[in-house]
Amino acid sequence: MTIGANPPPRLDKALARDVPEEAALSRTRLAKLIEDGAVRMAGDVISSPKAFVAEGDVIEIALPEVIESHIEAEDLPLDVRFEDDDLIVVMKPAGMVVHPAPGTPSGTLVNALLHHFGGKLSGVGGVGRPGIVHRIDKDTSGLLVIAKSDRAHHGLAEQFAAHSVERVYLTLVHGHPDPADPRLRGVRGVSIEPGAVIKVTSDLARHKTDRQKQAVFFGHGKHAITRARVLEVFGIPAQVSLVECRLETGRTHQIRVHMAHAGHGLIGDPVYGGRRKVAKGALPDDAMARLAAFDRQALHAAILGFVHPVSGETIRFESALPQDMDDLITSLRG
Repeated sequence: MTIGANPPPRLDKALARDVPEEAALSRTRLAKLIEDGAVRMAGDVISSPKAFVAEGDVIEIALPEVIESHIEAEDLPLDVRFEDDDLIVVMKPAGMVVHPAPGTPSGTLVNALLHHFGGKLSGVGGVGRPGIVHRIDKDTSGLLVIAKSDRAHHGLAEQFAAHSVERVYLTLVHGHPDPADPRLRGVRGVSIEPGAVIKVTSDLARHKTDRQKQAVFFGHGKHAITRARVLEVFGIPAQVSLVECRLETGRTHQIRVHMAHAGHGLIGDPVYGGRRKVAKGALPDDAMARLAAFDRQALHAAILGFVHPVSGETIRFESALPQDMDDLITSLRG
């Protein structure tokens, strides 16, 4: 490739600007190629990303063969909602981990995807693996988009970093998050927006004593914003609410932590749900039994919308509630 007019003086920035689009090389991948000695100028290896380049310089990039992932492919059920050469959208069931980890080396979504692709991946970062750009908890169900190429991985990651991806979750929470409730209005970080939307703004970071948990902070941690709107209330007096949550940011356990902070932890959440009890006689007996037996956080990633990183088309997907949540709502309606 040849460096174009008025290039940035640094090699890495010039390559990020001028590398052919069809090469699908992200800036991160280019930096790794420079580090590995795969970039040459005038026949000499250029190993510094800060190396000076000028208009007309001819750069050679030697792309290594895509290596196979060390993760084992497994023939597991996979609910595919969309797929093309660059990305795939799937509906992850509750109970499935997204990516292998020391405690869960197999049975994950990535294991299933590798089998589904059957070695037909162009590679992410030089490895034949799916590009995970966002995750949902093991016991949360719903929609996920995964990159199949470097180009898609880079484009999707940029959209998630810019918080431009539409992500809508449906959840069942304890009580009634009523925007008119003076207690709710007095919770730090909570504000009310037009349309009875409850906005929770805080920082999130690891809990001070329990490192497996996230906690709300102000002035420390990663900035997080959740918007919640009550769709339906169950019980007399109100015991459970169906809530729509829209993520502006996507932090670990964000909805679970923010709703608990507002005083309305998720039904079935063993970590943040609290010890709230449903008032005796406030709901039908069947609903009481189902609530007592519901053994995961009642949270579902229902809507996912983004700009296709290659075609530029805006695409949007919706997923109906899983059977356990749907059955629970039916019983709550009595």
